[in-house]
Amino acid sequence: MTIMTEMTPDAVMRRYRRARDRRAAWEPLWQECFDFALPQRETALGRTTGASRKTDRLFDGTAPDAVEQLAASLLAQLTPPWARWFGLMPGTQVDEARRPDLSHKLETAATVLQSHFDRSNFAVEMHQCYLDLVTAGTASLMFEAAPPGEPSAFRFTAVPLCQVAFEEDSSGRLDTTFRTSRLTRAQIVERFPKARLPDALKPRKPDDGEEPSADVLEALIPAKGGFDYMALIDPGAGAAADREATVLKTGRFERSPFINFRWLKAPGEIYGRSPVMKTLPDIKTANKVVELVLKNASIAVTGIWQADDDGVLNPSNIRLTPGTIIPKAVGSAGLRPLEAPGRFDLSQVVLQDLRTAIRRALLADRLGQVEGPRMTATEVLERVAEISRLLGATFGRLQSELLTPLVTRGLSILIRRGEVPALRIDGQVIDLEYKSPLARHQAQQDVQATLAFLDGLARLGPQALAIVDVPQAAQALAAAFGVPPRILKPADTGPAAPPLPDGGEGAAGGGLAALASLLGAGAPPAPPAGAA
Repeated sequence: MTIMTEMTPDAVMRRYRRARDRRAAWEPLWQECFDFALPQRETALGRTTGASRKTDRLFDGTAPDAVEQLAASLLAQLTPPWARWFGLMPGTQVDEARRPDLSHKLETAATVLQSHFDRSNFAVEMHQCYLDLVTAGTASLMFEAAPPGEPSAFRFTAVPLCQVAFEEDSSGRLDTTFRTSRLTRAQIVERFPKARLPDALKPRKPDDGEEPSADVLEALIPAKGGFDYMALIDPGAGAAADREATVLKTGRFERSPFINFRWLKAPGEIYGRSPVMKTLPDIKTANKVVELVLKNASIAVTGIWQADDDGVLNPSNIRLTPGTIIPKAVGSAGLRPLEAPGRFDLSQVVLQDLRTAIRRALLADRLGQVEGPRMTATEVLERVAEISRLLGATFGRLQSELLTPLVTRGLSILIRRGEVPALRIDGQVIDLEYKSPLARHQAQQDVQATLAFLDGLARLGPQALAIVDVPQAAQALAAAFGVPPRILKPADTGPAAPPLPDGGEGAAGGGLAALASLLGAGAPPAPPAGAA
């Protein structure tokens, strides 16, 4: 990092306070979302208070369960742990003669990058970010370079929403990030060893009480060709705000270490909106219905009793235990139960409808585990098509705001460490390919269409099959399935296909059938027309 000279601490503090004031309008909504859908997660309005009981207001667990399922599904569909969810490939401007060698180098670089993701804490922190994303609509992941000697070059931190405030650029990207965190003196010294601390953070003796602490503000503001960074001690509000902020560190980043992403956003808004926000009325209603049902159930179990004031029966002296004898006056009805006015059957109907709506809004019935008999290939493709239709816009936003910055930031760190050559993903020479399970499902749809076309040609005879370049077809299918390029022969060096004999499928037809059979082990082809 190079020293930054353009920003001043006062300008950074003023800009941060404006961003924090804009965030304040969202905090009550975030608080409700976390209270009813994810009570165990740190809320948007403050820090955790130890082992406090955060579920006292929660009576229905449908929303928390659906939120955790959706977050787990996003992790498995977009960034699956210990699986390749991205790839590097030659772009459109690369000559065919250079493609094999460049593909091999890019595959090696992608393998190194993936290994660092796997050895880091990426899966743990990414899951926390997905929980924030589903609940509050906005999440922030801090992507830092780990110190030398660590198992991985990467270190991730899921930043709670109560610590960050954002600004948006003209293109709608969350490019400016302010993060404030409470750190002790020891933590500040460890993170900023060369900083000069104010007198308020002087070391104390063990008997002088708790270790001093301060609010540390980290600002990352885009500048020409990168991002300017400044870390300083927030003087606070009131009279302390007049004191000059103490600068701990300044510098510059080529890629932002803060990756901020949203579920979806409304025009004119900076922060995202979540599926929990959409279904929050149903969540609160279901929670209230369950609370009333439990109260009604306690009345039904323990009962409410009524008695005539006949001067004989004293309720204070009565214990409802087996064998109890209750005195009553002549002509008095004595002690009798009061019939409960509530209807359990009606409340259960209303509750069932609410729970179904909540699970549908949070996609628990679409992205969750399949229950029942094994689905056919056609049913799998239909389900994937429905998921793509429902979440196409959201996944597109996550690709641009989350997945691409993850890869580019990771490459930037590894290039500085000398573990991969200098690579720049520009879409022309080097392109980024998504290989997550969701992208794989879309590729399988393309494979099904290709295999159906080849099957139709095979039924037309050898003259129709003659238009197919079998090696190129195999290369295209291998690319669709994500087969590593190193196990494939270049298309121009393979032996020439033998001529097709008259009648039947011939050698090419047999090769296509074998290819279809081999690929069918991973994704069975669609049945031919007219088949049972």
